[in-house]
Amino acid sequence: MRMTLVLALALAACGGAASQAEDPTLIRADGRAIDGDTVSFDVRIFGADAFEKRQLCRNTNGCWPCGKAAQDYASKLLKSGSSTIRLTGKQSYGRPIGTAEIGGQDLGESMIAAGLAVPATSYLKNDPERAQRYLAAYENAEARHAGVHAGYFIDPAKWRRGERLSCEARGKSSRER
Repeated sequence: MRMTLVLALALAACGGAASQAEDPTLIRADGRAIDGDTVSFDVRIFGADAFEKRQLCRNTNGCWPCGKAAQDYASKLLKSGSSTIRLTGKQSYGRPIGTAEIGGQDLGESMIAAGLAVPATSYLKNDPERAQRYLAAYENAEARHAGVHAGYFIDPAKWRRGERLSCEARGKSSRER
């Protein structure tokens, strides 16, 4: 899942002569200017796979934009308070991977609990406590029929590979859960 995080240009002052491996305050990522003194960097959220922006899911009312709902939910959480980002040192799709907490609340876990992301536990082998929390959040969302659990959906990874629900206009149909 792509998350846009706004960072002040003050990060540039942390650079010095240290390499990224020696200085965990450095971020190596593609950035873009929001305005003259504010930049934005893309960071993928560790261990959670949210529905893609253009992805549709199905409930009793038909297709609905679950990917846009995931984006809106993440945006709302990010605007609710200051974020703490912890980079893992790994990359995915050319972007750094990290965890994000907003007011002490784990963004990935919140997205999963809202039924707008699925746990990516294969990436959490070295963080079993987080994997357990994410699986519990998923099971709870499923039991409450939250978000996508109120109907059918394609796993985001499968959707990126081209699988689609029968109610989506293009692409191949997939077996629905």
